[in-house]
Amino acid sequence: MSVVEARNVTKRYGEVVALDNVSLVFPEGHFFALLGPSGSGKTTLLRAVAGFVEPEAGEILLDGEDIAHTPAHRRNIGMVFQNYALFPHMNVFDNIAFGLSVRGVSRADARERVHRMLELVRLPGMEERKPRQLSGGQQQRVALARALVTEPKVLLLDEPLGALDKRLRQEMQIELKQIQRAVGITAIFVTHDQEEALTLSDQIAIINDGRLIQIGAPTEIYENPGSVFAASFLGDANVLRGRVEGDAVAVEGVGPVAPRGVLPAQGAPAVVAVRPEKVRILSQASGEACNRLAGRIVQGVFSGTSVTYLVETPAGTQRAFRQNAGERLFADGEGVVLEWSREHTVVVEE
Repeated sequence: MSVVEARNVTKRYGEVVALDNVSLVFPEGHFFALLGPSGSGKTTLLRAVAGFVEPEAGEILLDGEDIAHTPAHRRNIGMVFQNYALFPHMNVFDNIAFGLSVRGVSRADARERVHRMLELVRLPGMEERKPRQLSGGQQQRVALARALVTEPKVLLLDEPLGALDKRLRQEMQIELKQIQRAVGITAIFVTHDQEEALTLSDQIAIINDGRLIQIGAPTEIYENPGSVFAASFLGDANVLRGRVEGDAVAVEGVGPVAPRGVLPAQGAPAVVAVRPEKVRILSQASGEACNRLAGRIVQGVFSGTSVTYLVETPAGTQRAFRQNAGERLFADGEGVVLEWSREHTVVVEE
């Protein structure tokens, strides 16, 4: 296992700043997600670690050694690409063994290591098949085996499950995490899929416009987003804006909203966020919650296991998530009350 560190890394493409003085540590043995929208800089950072992009400033450290200007083939880093990049004319064995043959590993040793990898990714007996004879999930496993067979110090994955359908993607998330744990390798992966980041990673770095927005464990970022962007990009959030009055935020047309955490100075602008699943949606006020908002149903989005309600309120359209436990569904246009607790109301930066 190895530690990777980016120190003050900057990369520009013409007038576009892809990475803006980024510093980030990828801990040993962790599954680390780089999460952000398209064009945020996450893939540029991954490619800088891989050696496909040379930063204009800063350092890329692998176990304390600066490799920012070391050629990619000398970094001992494995990579899985979004489209898997398997050689169509080679069978599974030769695809996996390719990196070993380049390194001059003997055929006997290569055979042993390839077979070990096939057992790890649960594809024994498929050595002679060509990529076109494999399913998408099987191709992904072959690409993973090829990246791991050379025993790299670090594993990089660029949108590794993006080409799979939803059900297979969910299955492979669990399997990929199990394989990473079994090998014990430091893994860094790029994704714009929030669920994938939450499911796979030990730590997440949210990136936007080439800058780090927030870093932390999935539960930490989800429960304690530091900004409106982090709250809205990782999951979903209702955002309310107002001014500090006493120990609450006075929201126009709503009244005081009591959050947890430290508020800005009295009279200063303040923003709070609450997750839709933390909001109760009721026909009438219960009198139990300290935060309350009346509104009218705009739409109920039914997804089988749950319903997400869009509710028009004096503070704009808000969302409330309700598990499908057999209760009556609210109708469009129906008046409702949204309630939530202080402990689920987070102060965030604009």
